[in-house]
Amino acid sequence: MTISLTHALVTGGATGIGKAAALALAEAGVEVTICGRRKEPLEAVAALHTRLHVVTADVTDEASVEALYRQAEAARGPIEIVVANAGIASSAPAHRTALADWSRIIDVNLTGAFLTVRPALAGMAERRRGRIIFVASVAGLRGAAYVAPYVASKHGVVGLMRALSVELLKTGVTVNAVCPGYVETEMLEESIARVMEKTGRDRETARRGFAESNPNHRLIQPEEVAAAVVWLASDAAVSVTGQPIAISGGG
Repeated sequence: MTISLTHALVTGGATGIGKAAALALAEAGVEVTICGRRKEPLEAVAALHTRLHVVTADVTDEASVEALYRQAEAARGPIEIVVANAGIASSAPAHRTALADWSRIIDVNLTGAFLTVRPALAGMAERRRGRIIFVASVAGLRGAAYVAPYVASKHGVVGLMRALSVELLKTGVTVNAVCPGYVETEMLEESIARVMEKTGRDRETARRGFAESNPNHRLIQPEEVAAAVVWLASDAAVSVTGQPIAISGGG
């Protein structure tokens, strides 16, 4: 698959979908800047491929993201692909959700996604080339119980994607979102641990519950989501924009 664009940014690149997407883009010939708040896990991923490069940043901090762009672009040229992947989740009934928990999830998942892509927009539009790819969730397409802040944040990401796709429609820049179901990642392991703690279920039973929540009753692998990211970044997807692409094992 041909990707003419040469420099990508992947946030949350140390684990899960971000790690898989960064490696897949690097294998496709793209120089990839991976970012996160902790340097050591990022460096462990970067050691897996010569086209992976580490810059630490906090996606909720405007100045930190702007510094990330300056450092990455000074080293490897304009960022032409942005994969806004960094995200967090927690679970609780809505009436027990503290404002601080709500704000934390919205800050990372939605405001962080906006801050991640904003520095790239003007340059992409001026060059008339670029790809914005949000990692959202099927929770951005439908409701789910006990995760109100997460659902709200991911609906917001899908809405942001749709707005930007219209705004950039005539520039040659595409804007899309991948919307996975339950993916076998470190974040899912944290969810499994919470279920075990709250319900007393063993790990396998808790894990099976998440798998069975996907229509095909299996957990999605990060590499499956990464494959969609690579396709959206490729020359083959030049006419695909404004699309929330579900990777969920069924409707």
